[in-house]
This record gives sequence, C-alpha cells and structure tokens, in this order.
Amino acid sequence: MSQHQPTAAKGGALRAPLFFLIMAGLIMIEGMTSGWNGALGILNMGLISAILALGVNMQWGYAGLFNTGVVGFIALGGLAPVLIAMPPTPGAFAAGGWQILIGLLIAVGSLVLTVWLNGRLKGKTRALGVIAVLVAGFFLYRAVFDPAVEAVQSINPSALGYLGGLGLPTLFAWPVGALLAAGAAWVIGKTALGLRSDYLAIATLGIGEIIVSVLRNEEWLARGVLNVNGIPRPWPVPYEIALQESPAFVERMAALGVDPVTGSTVLVKLLYTGLFVIVLALLLIAAQLALNSPWGRMMRAIRDNEISAAAMGKNVTRRHLQIFVIGSAVIGLAGAMMISLDGQMTPSSYNPLRYTFLIWVMVIVGGSGNNWGSVLGGVLIWYLWIKAEVWGPDLMSLITDQLADGAVKRHLVDSAAHMRLIVMGLVLILVLRFSPRGLLPER
Repeated sequence: MSQHQPTAAKGGALRAPLFFLIMAGLIMIEGMTSGWNGALGILNMGLISAILALGVNMQWGYAGLFNTGVVGFIALGGLAPVLIAMPPTPGAFAAGGWQILIGLLIAVGSLVLTVWLNGRLKGKTRALGVIAVLVAGFFLYRAVFDPAVEAVQSINPSALGYLGGLGLPTLFAWPVGALLAAGAAWVIGKTALGLRSDYLAIATLGIGEIIVSVLRNEEWLARGVLNVNGIPRPWPVPYEIALQESPAFVERMAALGVDPVTGSTVLVKLLYTGLFVIVLALLLIAAQLALNSPWGRMMRAIRDNEISAAAMGKNVTRRHLQIFVIGSAVIGLAGAMMISLDGQMTPSSYNPLRYTFLIWVMVIVGGSGNNWGSVLGGVLIWYLWIKAEVWGPDLMSLITDQLADGAVKRHLVDSAAHMRLIVMGLVLILVLRFSPRGLLPER
C-alpha cells in the first residue's frame, strides 16, 4: 500500500495544474476563434465569479453554513459604487436627504428601544410597552420619511431622483461593498445562526429576497428599477473613447496593425483583468493561510462535529458568526466589483437563479472546502454558462433539422435559449456522479 501512496499524491498534485491549463486553453481558443473582446469578457466575469464562489466556500466549505441568500449580499455590495462613486444629486440633501436619515434613525431607535423594553419589562406591561413603542415609532417614522422621499424623487426624476453618492474614486467602493455585506451578515447571523441548518437556509433565502426587494422599490436610494447608469470606472481603467481620441494610442495601434476601436476595448478589458487578478490573488493567499492555520483546522473541526467541538470548549455559534461575516464580506466585495465592471446598477437583474444557484454550482463543481476548487469552478461554470447560450440554438437546429415544420419544431427552437439550464444541471449531475467531492476535492 505504501508503494501506491506517492503515486496517488503525485496524481492529486498534478490535478489542479491540469484543470487550470485546460481552462486557460478554453479561454485561448475562445479568443482565437471568437475574438479577444469576448474571451476577456468571459474571463473578467469568471474572475468575479471565482471571488463569489470563494466567499460561499468560506461559509459552506469551512463551517458548513448553508447560505441561500447570496443574491442579497451581492446586491448590497453592488450598492456601494452608487453610494461612493456617483456624484451627489444637486439639491437632494437639502430637499429631503437629511430628513430621510432622521427617519431611518427613528426606525432603528424604535427597534432598539423595543428590544430593551422586552428585556426589562415583564408580563402585560412588557407586551403593552413593546406594542406602544412599535406603533408610535412606525407612525413617526412614516411621518418624517415619506415626505422626504417624495421630495428627493421629484428632483429630475427622468435622470436622477435619488440622493446620489459621495463622488469618491470607485476603488474606495470595493471595501465599502464588503463592509455593507459584512454588516448585514452580522445582523442576520446574530438572529439566524442559532437555527438548524435547514432553518438557516430558509431564513437567509427570505432575507436575501427582502434586500433585493428594498433596492428595487426604494428609488431614493439607487433609483430602483430605473437603474443608475454611468458609474465611474476604477483607476487605472480609461474609457474607450478617450483612448480612441488619443493620437499616441492611435499611432501605436496603427504600428501594431490593430484597429483603434478593437485595441481600445481589448486594453480596457485587460486592465480590468489585471485589477481582478490582483484582488483574487490577495484573497486566495489570505484564504489559504487562514485555512491551513490553527483557526482553519478549528473551523473544519466545528464543521465536522459541532458537539465534539463544543465539548472541547469552542464557542460554535461565535465561530459560525465570524465565518459568516467574513464570507459575506467577500461576496459583497465581488458584488461591488461586478457593478464597477458593468458601469450600471440594475436592481431588477438580481435573481436567485443567477446569483445564488449558479454560485452554489461553482462551489460544488470546483470542490467544497478547497479554495483553488472555488476559483476553478467559478471560471469554468461561468464559461459554460455563457457558451451554452451560444451553443444551444446551434444544437437545437441540428436536432430539429429532420423534423417537419410545425408547432413542435418551433417550440423546440424557441426553447433553445434555455439550454444553459439543462447544461448546468447535466454538469452538476456528472460531477456528483463521477467526482462527488468536486473536480479539486478538499485535502
């Protein structure tokens, strides 16, 4: 048996480089066949997806926390570039901005006072006191908040109609996105992490949808379904039009035999790639150091047997809260990066299928508990998600080529756009069948 152990270890060590080489080859083939604009676009969103998968893996792979509200933390992170990088709306704070903040403070103060009374009073007095504070706080909050919101939303509603941001560099919004998601995770964790895993999944699912619903409906915050466009790009990424108007850039592209329009778009995407690679590398180094530290071994011990870990004196709930906040912060960071890449905030685009289910597929396919597996799963599944939409119509046309024209053929061809869902399900089934621990299993 000892003779086979070095061979198995060597095979396991070669597994990760082999998969990453295959993934790099797929991106290279995409660039040479379909163009580097498309290939780099897939790669950039794949890198962001890898960061999202890394955050979910911290919660599930390290501690066994089943977070089904990923979409909510992504949306909170996406709010940060609006609050930080967008310029303030002229006259918004004077019209009702400060009044909105006062209304929110009244709401928070009412909740804090309710919790305090609930712990201090007893019997009927407690019930009456809690009800009185909640009712009075609600009506006072609405009396202050509603007129202020109406005043802010009436400021040039076709283009603005919201408070705006601070006008700071977009890079500052990335850590703020992490802090927003971490703060929400702390509040959620303090109440939900005492529940069993199945109840935790239900709670996070509902809370994630609540967060997205608030962003869709509160136009004063981020214009709701009207969207916020023109979010500034992070340094050092320029705009394509600025490059195309630069004589030095046009001259250099001419020397290389490249069209300036194509060259400018490729350069912009390459700069985004560089930024995302730096962030992913820093997170991956930190995650690997944490996973291989005594803290990481303790988290895995809690994941494998909470009762034994508690018997050894470990505060299981506190450690769960810690990793839940850290993982959510990473998810929020990726959410802010994604909005910076898109250049617009579209709350209506946040749906659980794309921003929760797909991220879980990335973690499971890559390998739960393995940071490198999360990176591989993020890039690979995003590549398949994009290409399946392209391959679907071609494949369906091939399948239905011999069918007579009619309702059945039209239905199959029209349904080709949903082929990506079938592909994701098929990939997940195949991985669970032939490699249940993922492509890069936890060591």
